[in-house]
Amino acid sequence: MIRRSLQTLGKAGAGMVLLAALMSCAVAVEEPVAPSLKPQARPAAPAPPPVVAKPTSQASAQLRQYLNQVEQAQLGQGLLRQDGGGTDTPFSADVLARNFEQIAFYNEYNSAFTGRGGASPLRRWATPVRMQLIFGDGVPPSQRRKDTESVKKYAARLGRVTDHSVSFGGTPNFLVIIASEDDRNAALDIAATRVAGISAGSLQALRNMRRDTYCAVAAYAAGPDASTYTAAVAVIRSENPDLLRLSCIHEELAQGLGLANDSPGARPSIFNDDDEFALLTRHDELLLKMLYDPRLRPGMTAQDAAPITRILARELTGGPL
Repeated sequence: MIRRSLQTLGKAGAGMVLLAALMSCAVAVEEPVAPSLKPQARPAAPAPPPVVAKPTSQASAQLRQYLNQVEQAQLGQGLLRQDGGGTDTPFSADVLARNFEQIAFYNEYNSAFTGRGGASPLRRWATPVRMQLIFGDGVPPSQRRKDTESVKKYAARLGRVTDHSVSFGGTPNFLVIIASEDDRNAALDIAATRVAGISAGSLQALRNMRRDTYCAVAAYAAGPDASTYTAAVAVIRSENPDLLRLSCIHEELAQGLGLANDSPGARPSIFNDDDEFALLTRHDELLLKMLYDPRLRPGMTAQDAAPITRILARELTGGPL
């Protein structure tokens, strides 16, 4: 798969030490001076220095070339579709319910990112999701502008679909890192200082991404049954070409809301290892609606939720109840 997802669970806030940097300042006392007869104009504040991307290493350049080849090969095979599905991808209420169970009640990978995950309770956010972007120093300004627009537009869409608050601004709890092989570690160091409940050690798996892992997300859950998300960090390789990078944004941010797994039977969907679809589909929007329906509760098992899940799927597809 081109977009692997990592679910890291922890007790957010447990034993955390918050550090604040204090800047001391000295006040000099001078002799009084006579007031000026004419108001003096304040000197203009210096303009901030322009953002200039740092040169990339040979390893990053080679990775960029490799990912461009991957995108072209997949497009040549009819993959990375952007149409959201159509008459060739019908799905019934029963199929939607089955896909929801496979995607919402299992983890794609374990916390060490070394193997497949297992069954898990339903997990989602209870508090508003506040996203913030962190760019690596090697990301050029033009790409930063494009990716910022993409992430903000998609976050707004996720908020509409789930009817849950997803926004930018305020104290962040969901960090989206877009960085290269050269500056990913530095960006993760910054991330560890910005969100309560996240430590540098808990981000270790995101530092050691395999070459064929183009993006990943770590979500942190708290509560008695560790089923309510309190923080998340998504990492997207900036070396990805435009469509692969956008596909990473779509999958990792949605997985960070609680759709934690992939299923080979999910179609039309981005939650499938075959990469047929690059962008969130109508089928996937229905999965998100189900996930945040108040009739389901964090901590539910697949067995507990099954009767409700079938009702929700039939309501959303117009099938018989």
